[in-house]
Amino acid sequence: MKESIHKYFDMGLIQWMSYPPQKYPLLDTLTKVARDPYFNAIEMTQVKEDQERENARDILAQSHMRVCYGAQPRLLGPGLNPNAINEEDRLLAEKTLLEAIDEAEYLGAKGIAFLSGKWEAATKEEAYQQLLKTTRNLCSYAAKKDMMIELEIFDYDMDKCSLIGPAPLAAQFAADVCLTHNNFGLIVDLSHFPTTYETSKFVIQCTKPYITHLHIGNNVVKEGCEAYGDLHPRFGYPNSANDVPELLDFFQVLKDEGFLDAKAPMVLSFEVQPRPDEDGDIIVANTKRVIERAWALLED
Repeated sequence: MKESIHKYFDMGLIQWMSYPPQKYPLLDTLTKVARDPYFNAIEMTQVKEDQERENARDILAQSHMRVCYGAQPRLLGPGLNPNAINEEDRLLAEKTLLEAIDEAEYLGAKGIAFLSGKWEAATKEEAYQQLLKTTRNLCSYAAKKDMMIELEIFDYDMDKCSLIGPAPLAAQFAADVCLTHNNFGLIVDLSHFPTTYETSKFVIQCTKPYITHLHIGNNVVKEGCEAYGDLHPRFGYPNSANDVPELLDFFQVLKDEGFLDAKAPMVLSFEVQPRPDEDGDIIVANTKRVIERAWALLED
C-alpha cells in the first residue's frame, strides 16, 4: 500500500504485554509510548496504586492517544470466571469487571475488553447462559457511561481453554448479546487464529458484523517447542505460527472485507511479549518492522 497504515487504523500497543510489570516500571514505559508518534492508541490494564493510576491518567490525557482497557488480567490473575456455573463465582468475576469499567473511565478509555472463562463439555450450554448474563450486565452498566464492552476470542482447548471461540460460536454469542444491547463487539486476534485452528479469512468473514477491535501477534502451536501456547512471542520466533506472510494475509482479508476505513479507523494493537531473556524495546521495534513490511507488500 502506498498510503500509510495510520490512515486506516489507530495503531496501538498492549502496554502490559510488551512491557511486563515485573520488569518494566509502568510510568516509564507509558511515557515512552506516549512520546512515540507511531502509536495512536494504547491498551492499559488495572493500576492498583492510587497515585500511579492518577499519574498514568495525566500522561494519557496529554498524549492524544485512544485509550483502551484490557480487563483480561483481572480475570486470569486470580482465576475468575465470568461463565462460572456457580453463581457466587460468576458474581466475583462480574464484580471485578464492573470495577474495571469504572477504572477504564477514569483513565480515559471508552470501554473494556475481557475474555470468557474455562468450561466443561457437560455444562457448556449452562456456561454459555452464565456468560450471556455477565456480558449483558456489563453492557447495561457501561451504556450508562456511553462505553463499549468487547469480548476477545481465545483458544478453547489449548492454553486459556476459554468458552469463546471458535469463531462461529463467537459470532453466535455476539448476535445473542446484540439482541438486547448495541454497545458490544468482538476483538479478533491474529495470534489466536493458530490456537483455534482457523484462518484469517474464516475468522474475519465469520465474525465480520461484530468486530470492533483488532489485535495482531504470534504464538507457538507446535507441542514440545519453546513458548508453546498463548504466550505471544515476537514475530519470527522459532517454530512459531506468524510472521510477515501471515500478517500480509491478515491485512489482505481486512482490505477485501472493507475494514480499511479512513473516516472511522479501528484500533489495531499488537500483543507481543518479550521472552525472559529479551528486551521489550527490541521486541516493539521488531513488530513495527514486520507491520511495515507486510503493509508495504499489500497491493493497492
